[in-house]
Amino acid sequence: MEITDQEFRRIVTYVKSRYGIDLTQKRTLIVGRLENYLTRGNFDSYSAYMDIVEGNPQGKEAAELINALTTNHTYFMRESDQFDFLKSHVLPRLRTQCNSTKDIRIWCAASSTGEEPYTLEMILRDYFKLVEGEWDTSLLATDVSTKVLETAKRGRYHKDQLDNIPSVYRKCYFRKVSVEEYEVTQDIKSRVIFKQFNLMDPIPFRGKFNVVFLRNVMIYFDDITKQRLIRRIYDHMETGGFLFLGTTEALDRSRINFRYVRPSVYQKV
Repeated sequence: MEITDQEFRRIVTYVKSRYGIDLTQKRTLIVGRLENYLTRGNFDSYSAYMDIVEGNPQGKEAAELINALTTNHTYFMRESDQFDFLKSHVLPRLRTQCNSTKDIRIWCAASSTGEEPYTLEMILRDYFKLVEGEWDTSLLATDVSTKVLETAKRGRYHKDQLDNIPSVYRKCYFRKVSVEEYEVTQDIKSRVIFKQFNLMDPIPFRGKFNVVFLRNVMIYFDDITKQRLIRRIYDHMETGGFLFLGTTEALDRSRINFRYVRPSVYQKV
């Protein structure tokens, strides 16, 4: 199915205005992700499909559009040096800072299929195991894609996906369900709250966060969208809280209120 220039611009404009994702240079990706879906759905053109999407932005077709176009490549312990920094520097500081409430609020803002938030929860559980029951270490995990959230909630992964996980974590926090598949234990699952959320929307969550993981998602946003999002996140973080970006991402320090800590890690001061 051929896509016209007008249809391509229509999809780019819709996705940018609604989700902040800039697909201006992603014509091949759009066609590759949508062509088979439109054929199976008996749509005779991209325009016919977009008529339905724009006519009902909360409907099934609109959800399928963002599910298809969102890249969700992730894995357990991705960019592991950041998790090491979390364990060695951030959690000890927060343990002192939050000792009166014993409540650490963490938001994984681009959870994808669950590997990142489950990694975070396993680290939290391991760090606080000697005072288990005293601290609230549940975390919020959000993504714009309902499809990846379904996979995340299920919490089942092929055995090869566990290769990067420390053996003690595999033993304690996963159970074998078949020769090829492992599942995150219910105890870890119960501490991760998955919600669908569009980062372009006002942040509705009550309370402020001590840690925000916003990794490998702003690469799809233009500078203005990034700045607006960073300002909203700053306002929803506790003073002293830490923001983690992907290791290839950086913020313009002259335009933010965060203090630079180390590559891809910033602190609200």
